[in-house]
Amino acid sequence: MPANTFGEAFRVTTFGESHGGALGAVLDGVMPGLDLCESDIQKELDRRKPGQSAITSPRGEDDEVRILSGVFEGKTSGTPLVLLVYNTDARPSDYAAIKDLFRPGHADYTYLKKYGIRDYRGSGRASGRETLGRVAAGAVAKKILALRGVSVLAYTVRAAGIACRSFDPGVIEKNPLRACDAGAAREMEARIARLCAEGDSAGGIVECRVNGLPPGLGEPVFDKLDAEIARAMLSIGAVKGIEFGAGFAAAEMKGSEHNDAMNASGFLSNNAGGILGGISTGQEIIFRVAVKPVASIAKPQKTLDTAGREAEVRTTGRHDACVCPRVVPVVEAMTCLVLEDQFKRQAALRE
Repeated sequence: MPANTFGEAFRVTTFGESHGGALGAVLDGVMPGLDLCESDIQKELDRRKPGQSAITSPRGEDDEVRILSGVFEGKTSGTPLVLLVYNTDARPSDYAAIKDLFRPGHADYTYLKKYGIRDYRGSGRASGRETLGRVAAGAVAKKILALRGVSVLAYTVRAAGIACRSFDPGVIEKNPLRACDAGAAREMEARIARLCAEGDSAGGIVECRVNGLPPGLGEPVFDKLDAEIARAMLSIGAVKGIEFGAGFAAAEMKGSEHNDAMNASGFLSNNAGGILGGISTGQEIIFRVAVKPVASIAKPQKTLDTAGREAEVRTTGRHDACVCPRVVPVVEAMTCLVLEDQFKRQAALRE
């Protein structure tokens, strides 16, 4: 079946294309009686929308969300939420000149091979704009999790080859990279500006921390909590890898170093990243995702056209130079969707 739906007990289906009429989400599994209004969702969409800085796409979308169903007199009714955002600044003509060329790093070739047809207008469903529906649905999940005492915070820890050297959550929303180190953010911004002037782009690493999660969430075999989070993260188009806790550094550690010992006060370390045996330990969950460089670049690149002839392509138009700051709210949203789904699955287990 087409995989446009995510989750088991808390399910979201996204729809829409980058340069189509609208995008959005259908969210099922929201409990009745939750206070919810469009501003609850809008504040998260504003963090994801284009045009926030010189690093992000200058596309002029307000991304104003409308709740079409599932809310009555300011409270959720328990029926499906339909969240809709109209595209108001689509420019499909920007892609007319390259519609028959496969852009390196994009899904042009693979979509055509899978479906026999593809939407060349800004990549269609393969566009990062598809994440708008995820963030809208994730905003609802984030509000529910806050009532459970759970917080989710993501931020950039590396971009354009420059790493954060400190962690200050107070600066994350005060710099265009959403980095946790203000000084490193300035260096990142300067380097990305140089890359952009050369017609190139940058990648990076986004880290996420979950606090307030009780122990016991997650399934022990195929639906492990870390496996479900990994599945959610790797469904984000720009994400190419993920690690939890000590991550890949664990390959160089001894068991005595990596094991999280315990005493009467609890765990003495958190190399496992808050998950053991696929189940939450009650510690902080911490993971990092690798974000690839933006594929839409102005530098000329070798490629093929749809007839198999060699060609050269350069992508013009409105694109991000580094997508990390806009991936941050997407990472948070997908994490929230996973966690609320796990809470509901755990509740069903105990019924």
